[in-house]
Amino acid sequence: MNAEPTIYNEVKAAIDDWSASYISRDMRRLLACIAPDADVVMYGTGADEKRIGLNGIQSQAERDWSQTDAAGFYFQEPTIGAAGSVAWAAADCTFQVEIGGQTMAFPGRFTGVFEKRGGRWLVVQAHFSLPAAQDDGESVPNNG
Repeated sequence: MNAEPTIYNEVKAAIDDWSASYISRDMRRLLACIAPDADVVMYGTGADEKRIGLNGIQSQAERDWSQTDAAGFYFQEPTIGAAGSVAWAAADCTFQVEIGGQTMAFPGRFTGVFEKRGGRWLVVQAHFSLPAAQDDGESVPNNG
């Protein structure tokens, strides 16, 4: 179910705020974008990047920031659906990092679930991934 325009704009603003807080390395603002539930979950692109709760998500951001000079995720126009106080979003994105003066960018994908609480849309579940290295039209990555 597509979100009506007001909800679409509110959820997109929440996504943009989350991205901006990560880019500016503003931990307080970043954590304010996420529901303070013990079972909030975020999957990153690394095999060990399953973070549960605000402490887990904070530790991931701290790790990311300690290993980079600059880092960000930049979303393309998302698809957003909603029902009641729950919304879900999907978007292609770009991960960009700077390490030792070298900038690298990777294509990515994002899906997330948001819940409206106290007038704000908060992340309750998020998943980031990198597309597998496979040829167009092929369902399985090329191993050779």
